[in-house]
Amino acid sequence: MPEGIDDIDWATLEHAYGPADDVPGLLRAAGSADARVRDEALEELYSSLCHQGSVYPATAAAVPFVARLALDGPGHRLPLLWLLHGAADGAGRESRQVRKAVAAALPALLGLAAGEDVSVRQALVAIIAACEDASLPLLPLLRARLEEETDAEVRAGLVTALGLLDVSPGVREARNRALLADPEPLVRRAAVTDLLRTAPLPLPAALVESALDAHEAAGSTDDTGPPPWPDAYRPLTDRLMDDPDAALRAVERGLPLAWELTEAWRDRERHVLPWLAASAADAEDLCRVARVGAALEGGKPAPRLEPHLGAEDPAVRVAATHAAVRLRVPGALGLVLRLMDELPEEAAALQLTPFTAPGTVVPVAVEVFGAAAEPVARRVAARPRAEWLGALLRFPVLAAGCVGDLVRLLPASAGVLASLGPAAGPVAERALRARAGDGDLTAATALARITGDAGPAVAAVQALPDARARRTAAVRVAGELGPSAGPLLPLLEERLAAPSPEGRADAAAAIWRVTGRTHDTAPVVAGRLARRSGMHEPHLGALRALTAMRLLPAPARPAVQHIASSRRRVVSGFPCDGTPHPDVAARRLARELLRRTLPASRELPGPTG
Repeated sequence: MPEGIDDIDWATLEHAYGPADDVPGLLRAAGSADARVRDEALEELYSSLCHQGSVYPATAAAVPFVARLALDGPGHRLPLLWLLHGAADGAGRESRQVRKAVAAALPALLGLAAGEDVSVRQALVAIIAACEDASLPLLPLLRARLEEETDAEVRAGLVTALGLLDVSPGVREARNRALLADPEPLVRRAAVTDLLRTAPLPLPAALVESALDAHEAAGSTDDTGPPPWPDAYRPLTDRLMDDPDAALRAVERGLPLAWELTEAWRDRERHVLPWLAASAADAEDLCRVARVGAALEGGKPAPRLEPHLGAEDPAVRVAATHAAVRLRVPGALGLVLRLMDELPEEAAALQLTPFTAPGTVVPVAVEVFGAAAEPVARRVAARPRAEWLGALLRFPVLAAGCVGDLVRLLPASAGVLASLGPAAGPVAERALRARAGDGDLTAATALARITGDAGPAVAAVQALPDARARRTAAVRVAGELGPSAGPLLPLLEERLAAPSPEGRADAAAAIWRVTGRTHDTAPVVAGRLARRSGMHEPHLGALRALTAMRLLPAPARPAVQHIASSRRRVVSGFPCDGTPHPDVAARRLARELLRRTLPASRELPGPTG
């Protein structure tokens, strides 16, 4: 251990867990002759000094000692070097100071760049790249090492590091283009990846083909290099995803980007469906096929689903049937009926993925096929199950014929009973009123829809013991019942002060449904859309509310135009449960809202990036 370790007042420095007064002991342990002691010390040092990618004042102070251990210590050279890399690559207020400290320690380590250990040479290249502009004086060394290096992976790393650090675009491009003829696929891939990183969009087709050729020749090796390169680096697959045509070409060449393509870009379902169907191996894959198929007209045979429709695994069989329904495969309704007969428990209660609602495939058959799915709805009415009741919403006559069973299945059946209105009959009304009297809010809301008596629903909301729960429930009930939920207005007004934009927008929409007021509610709902960053599904509620209001305040118009015309997805599709991508509904709603609020002489904007 170099002199000076005890000259630092470590207790005044911070690391991830507080004062860094334990660092000297850990550094000494990292220099122990006992390999197990070194291993434990390095694990603690990395956790303290580079915790989850963050660096601290103690990190910069420890760097010289870590570097000396990497050079002259008794062992664990590679982990020590990667600790230096983690320091140079770290984030936080101290990151620039730490990066300078690592760069200052580099000259003493440069002799390792010519050592026999390939892994050490790789790590040193990654450290130099991680120091970014602080490593610029080392560019001549990197260029010289590229000429001398014999290992393909290290040469590829040198190409990437030079590409990230070289301040001369002309020199960088000339070097990379010359390397496109290199005999090593890894080097060619690194060169073309760096060329694509700075190439204009759309990506040049010839470069894309060169990249795919090199990637194919490189085999299954990863294209990301030593983990991680600085932020300016773009892995080949990430850069290809910036251009949907390039990404599609990559899919056609065998790169597994089909799902990522349709998640990032709109209107690519038709192109990726064959690849997703061909590679589907389990229920989760088939849920992806179902989601993509939901955006297409469908109606054609899907032979790639047939092996899954007869699978022994019930989850695969149910998911394949779901995909067949979404794709409107001929005979899909028969597949659903067969599933209900042969695997009723699995079709009703099987959760295909961590995010999939059980029993989805049966109500989805009605959602997709409408009146043609009456045989499925008849089967549900004959043997009602809580998970399938959604199939009866479009068939009120069938639902009215099994009211007794629906009452037995409360509260799951409350929505179906409510949809019947007075036709639900006195038996249902008595059952709902009894449950409402016990504080069942779902039953009370259904009762209000059947009888017009919102009193039990209002009372159930007001009886909730938690103030936040009362406000949240008031928004839901008012949104469903409208003017009859007037007594809940004080709670809705309180909800307008919610900390989250979603909460305020939901409250404003509920107030509008109760009162018809727009002057103070539409701007709040529109404010949810005006914040375009991090778009996700709650924006759909704002779009629906403004579309119903037929109003679009000016601050939200750019965001709505973007949702309507963007070529990229705007609303996130996570998780995938086989339902249509929520971005599809967002675009449809945005276009409808613009049609309702734009002057007749104006056209909707064209697609934008």
